[in-house]
Amino acid sequence: MNAHSKHRVVVGLSGGVDSAVTAWLLKRAGHEVVGIFMKNWEDDDDGEYCSSNEDFVDAAAVADVVGIEIEHVNFAAEYKDRVFAEFLREYQAGRTPNPDVLCNAEIKFKAFLDHAMRLGAKKIATGHYARVRAIPFSYTRGDTSGTPAIEGLESPSSQEYQLLKGLDPAKDQSYFLHRLNQAQLARTLFPVGELHKTEVRRIAEEIGLPNARKKDSTGICFIGERPFREFLNRYIRKEPGPIRDDRGRVVGRHVGLSFYTLGQRQGLGIGGIKDKGAQRGGGEHAPWFVARKDVAANTLFAVQGHDHPWLLSHTLEAADASWTAGRPPAPGAYAAKTRYRQADAACRLERASGSAFALGFAEPQWAVTPGQSAVLYDSEVCLGGGVIGAAR
Repeated sequence: MNAHSKHRVVVGLSGGVDSAVTAWLLKRAGHEVVGIFMKNWEDDDDGEYCSSNEDFVDAAAVADVVGIEIEHVNFAAEYKDRVFAEFLREYQAGRTPNPDVLCNAEIKFKAFLDHAMRLGAKKIATGHYARVRAIPFSYTRGDTSGTPAIEGLESPSSQEYQLLKGLDPAKDQSYFLHRLNQAQLARTLFPVGELHKTEVRRIAEEIGLPNARKKDSTGICFIGERPFREFLNRYIRKEPGPIRDDRGRVVGRHVGLSFYTLGQRQGLGIGGIKDKGAQRGGGEHAPWFVARKDVAANTLFAVQGHDHPWLLSHTLEAADASWTAGRPPAPGAYAAKTRYRQADAACRLERASGSAFALGFAEPQWAVTPGQSAVLYDSEVCLGGGVIGAAR
């Protein structure tokens, strides 16, 4: 946004320090700022694990200090339909979804964005550690005449909007935002994406924000800090079955494939078996890891050793692709993440057609997990990504 243009900006106030500083920065810049607190979960949200009531109190206190209005908006119905239902479907199919990715695409930058536009906003803002850059539009293929129309915007645009990594590499959240499209990026601001977390904390302390020292939230909002298996027990039926090793021997029992993810080390309950030293990837006392799932046979496969070949993949196939530019990038050399807490891995985009694409990696990737997102980068630019299917 041009520094000299002042607009009505609606900020998603979560009760955390990042969105609080976002609101303050925009107000200081002279914008008309309105805060929205999004309630996305209603079931037992007043319990010890996930309390939106406490977060709303913090958000309201922030709004008071910053000097802005705040509105409490309930998106729980939309969240259950668009995010939570898909979350359960994926787990029941034996995959491991990332609901934060879907929440951003369907709630924070769709339902919330639509609500903000009805309030007369020109832009929305959140406390995500990412950035948006506008560049002159240039076609890479096809018809080069005219100015492109961006679906969802009132008029054609002479600019293309890029999603960039946040400047703080330890906090960058572009991975979770990779499904944002041109219309969403055109209307979005990420002020703290230009800062490091230490600077955000310093600003919050300096201006006396009541949540300056509030710890960062962790986990999925509807699960919070509660044990994950305990939560899934309420929605997914247990179907116990065998755990087999890479030689087909039964080494234990699982409680249901939905309750495990590839690369998982804890909670397998595998006892000792003879001749373990002969297995690939580890000796007799090497730890066990979940390596594969056979949904049809209701069988979980576990292997010993962190670097067992079954845990390493050189290629992956992804579906349900979404590209920030509205079109897939050309095949070639890029970098990718197959999970959030991962360094960029050098790769080649082998092909991208329709909603599917394939990646090949220079170095094998560990525990590439179906249902998670494979996100593609060109240096600091997040190009988009898709849902991981098969990996080999």
